[in-house]
Amino acid sequence: MNLLLVREKLKQFYLEDSHYGDISSAIFNHDEQGALYVKAKSNGVFTGELILKEAFKLVDNESKICLNVRDGEEIKVGDTIAEVKGNLRAILSMERIALNLIQRMSGIATKTNRIVRQISHTEAKLTDTRKTTPGLGMFEKYAVRVGGGVNHRRNLNDGLMLKDNHIAYSPSLKIAVELARAHLGPMDKIEVEIENSDMLQEAIDAKADIIMFDNCSADWIKSHISSVPKHIQTEASGNISEKNVRSYAESGVDFISMGALFYEAKALDISMKVVI
Repeated sequence: MNLLLVREKLKQFYLEDSHYGDISSAIFNHDEQGALYVKAKSNGVFTGELILKEAFKLVDNESKICLNVRDGEEIKVGDTIAEVKGNLRAILSMERIALNLIQRMSGIATKTNRIVRQISHTEAKLTDTRKTTPGLGMFEKYAVRVGGGVNHRRNLNDGLMLKDNHIAYSPSLKIAVELARAHLGPMDKIEVEIENSDMLQEAIDAKADIIMFDNCSADWIKSHISSVPKHIQTEASGNISEKNVRSYAESGVDFISMGALFYEAKALDISMKVVI
């Protein structure tokens, strides 16, 4: 993750939550010190060490953070993930922001890791999508990597993807690819969504770099993938879940993209308790 952007985001989140100050913590003296313990309340893959390191330093530069777990390590119920010591008012003002982020990120990493294990017997790689939460994309995509997945496009211009809505307004898929190629930089690739055998052949003839089988069944992909030249990479996407991901991995595609890594991920249950 970009350290400067992480700091800016934490500052933004803090100002959003505390621009009037924290009246609840006003019951404590300004110089009162305390310790906060971060504990796992469910099993999973921890993600968020940079959040813990930076969040509390933002509000109390003298705070001390002791991490017992690193990103990507498995945690079990009852494990102490970290201990934060510092100004009590500052700790309490940042506690919820840090907790929300590491729970969200750990939940995504846990789900990603679970699916990666399911398809580890194949050559297919699990990727995310751009179905991120606005403002949280950097954190969510980092969590996918921690869980063992790989990132698809990180932003709109990270590669050129012709989706169904682009193709629908073009004279043909082939013409859409030709027009797109005029906008490519030397490191860019063109990916094309296809939904049937005619579109598949058009994408091959247009010399797309990546062909995405969109909302195609695993059996259909398996029966058509042999027609794709080896130099063209393939991806399966659309309506893929933990229940059917194995069959897609076994269809022979290079990548499987799942928006469900974000919109179906359940936040991992983690607690932060203060001891004075």
